Amino acid sequence: QVQLVESGGGLVQAGGSLRLSCAASGHIFSSYAMGWFRQAPGREREFVAAIDWLGASTYYADSEKGRFTISRDNAKNTLYLQMNSLKPEDTAVYYCAAGSRFPSTKGYDYWGQGTQVTVSS
Repeated sequence: QVQLVESGGGLVQAGGSLRLSCAASGHIFSSYAMGWFRQAPGREREFVAAIDWLGASTYYADSEKGRFTISRDNAKNTLYLQMNSLKPEDTAVYYCAAGSRFPSTKGYDYWGQGTQVTVSS
């Protein structure tokens, strides 16, 4: 079992950038494919991006392609999401998740508690 803790969220103006981190503990981080999801108020949780076990391959939702970059550092047991050119519609709670399949937009086994990202116009 792996425990996940997100950080790096906050308030940013439209057009700005944020980098989210997800620290993993409790099991071998490199044995999991990882993903980022988000949930805005009143909406269902949606897939943002995924990365394979070694960080060699990535997969993005169409709306995030070119703006967001997912990466991982297995030596530091940490997953990242670099978010650029942020828009008010990116406002949401962002979650990291660990799973056994890649690429996958669902079926993740472990989840963090989330970090709030708010983009002002």
